[in-house]
Amino acid sequence: MGESGDVIRVRLRKKKKLKLPSRRKIGKAYEPDETRRMREMSRKSRSPHIQLALTLALNAGMRDAEIKSLTWGQIHLDKGYLQVGESKTAAGEGRTIPINTILRQAILDHRGQYGKKFKTIQEEWYVFPYGKPRPNEPTRHVTTLKTAWKNIRKNANVRGRWHDHRHTLITQLAESGAGEETIRQIVGHVFKEVLRDYLNVRMKAKRDALESIVSSPARTDQQGNSDVKSSPPNLTEA
Repeated sequence: MGESGDVIRVRLRKKKKLKLPSRRKIGKAYEPDETRRMREMSRKSRSPHIQLALTLALNAGMRDAEIKSLTWGQIHLDKGYLQVGESKTAAGEGRTIPINTILRQAILDHRGQYGKKFKTIQEEWYVFPYGKPRPNEPTRHVTTLKTAWKNIRKNANVRGRWHDHRHTLITQLAESGAGEETIRQIVGHVFKEVLRDYLNVRMKAKRDALESIVSSPARTDQQGNSDVKSSPPNLTEA
C-alpha cells in the first residue's frame, strides 16, 4: 500500500492493534494411562507436597495458585467439600468443590503426615507449608512445585503442563455428561469460547458413543429395516 500503508501501520501500532490476536492454546487432556503413571510416581516422590497437589489438580480442577495457598480451614471433610479462596479471577473466589473418594483419602494421608511433623493442625495454617529442604513454616505456603512436578513428569514419561490437569478434569466431566454450569461451579470461571475448546471430546469417547448405537435394541439395520419384528397377521376366521 506504499505510503498510505505506512500511515495505517503507525496508527495501528499506537493503538496496539497491528497484530491480529492469536488463538489461545488451551492445552491437552492427559490419557488415563498417563494420569495413572503420574499418580504412581507421585506416591514414590520425595516431595511431601506433590501427591496431594496432583490429586487436587486432577480431582478438583484447582489452579496452581489455589492449591499452593490452600489452608486447612478451607477443607471440610465432615461435610465433604472444600472451599477455594482467591484465584486469578474474582469469579473463582469462594466456590465450593465436592471431595470425591480419591481426594478424601489423599487428604487424610497428607493430614496424617502433617500432624506427625507439626504435632497439631490449625485452620489458618497452610496445607502445603514453606520450608527448604523440608517444610517447617506452616504459616507460610510453598512458593513452587516445579521441581517435584518436573521429576514426576519425567519419571512417568509424560509430556504436558501442570495446567493440563485442569483441562483433563474438564474433559472427563464433559465426557461423563456434566453440563456447562456444573463444570463452571466445580472449576470456576471459564469463558464460553474457552469452555468450548475444553469440551472437545476425545476420539475414544466419540467412537464409543457411535458404537453404542450399534448394539441398541431399537436400531435400524443398514438397509433401513427395523430389527423389531412385527406381529404376524391374525389368520383366525371369524
